[in-house]
Amino acid sequence: MRRHRSQACLWVALLQWLCAPMAGAQTQQPGTASGAPALEPLHSDGSYLKSFLIAPKPDGPCPPNIDPIYQANVIVTGTDMRQRPWGFAETLRTVLVKSSGDPRLKAEPRTEQLAQHADGLVVCFSYVDMMADIPIHDEQGTYDRPHRLTVTFDPAKIDAILAEFGDKPWRGERPVVVPVLLVHGPGPTPYVLSADNPAGADQRASFQTWADEAGMEVRFPSAVELAEWDVATDRFPGNTPQSRAGEAIVTGMLDWRETLPGWVGQWRMRWHGADHTWGISGVNYDAAFRDIVRGVVLVASGNGSPG
Repeated sequence: MRRHRSQACLWVALLQWLCAPMAGAQTQQPGTASGAPALEPLHSDGSYLKSFLIAPKPDGPCPPNIDPIYQANVIVTGTDMRQRPWGFAETLRTVLVKSSGDPRLKAEPRTEQLAQHADGLVVCFSYVDMMADIPIHDEQGTYDRPHRLTVTFDPAKIDAILAEFGDKPWRGERPVVVPVLLVHGPGPTPYVLSADNPAGADQRASFQTWADEAGMEVRFPSAVELAEWDVATDRFPGNTPQSRAGEAIVTGMLDWRETLPGWVGQWRMRWHGADHTWGISGVNYDAAFRDIVRGVVLVASGNGSPG
């Protein structure tokens, strides 16, 4: 009992330190300064959070030389307080995974506690209007335009959280994910996902999104490269092609099953002399590509097996 009480006290103390205001940060903690009005909780659309944040003062640009693993972005509505707390919480979850290479942290119960105080971990943030090239025609267009909210977190505080979780920052060079996938979609003609096949444009964009979120790069092989590997819809390799230095080649098949309905995927990868296989079933292709990236991240970071 004393041990559990001691661990709980340490966790509370860590939360208090992590969420303490930082010098130069663009976010402020709620307070009751002399003459300041009492704050009412603001509900953020699309989020369970209730925020007591107040609008920040623009203290200047982000500090220089912060590693991109401590930065993430999300699409929100407007630049006011409706979705900023939710945006901070979402990007914190992403950064904890991105900085550690441990996808399990996204669903860690303590992450949910931290997400409710994510503003205390923020160094700076910025907005980009996703419809900047479209003129504003009415008042609603002023407030409801989608923006990309980019949030940078304090590296020291994120590292302290990872240490408390039993993790550590995943620094250094990360492998480039190279998918070699045979796709049997709803249409009659299968294809290999490549850099220059128009049939896979949406799937390439989806794969790129999940790779970016994990702090990874993705490279789609060209038709010429696939021919050199003797890869085609009727000649798909039983073994993974030899990876170049700094690359992780993942081969597999992505099949659409009308009876589920959904995609079924089976993947394999050879990494540092060891073979890894895993798969997923009954999902959309966004989830399938996220599963591939997740598997590579777990193996390359040393945080576990994709299976």
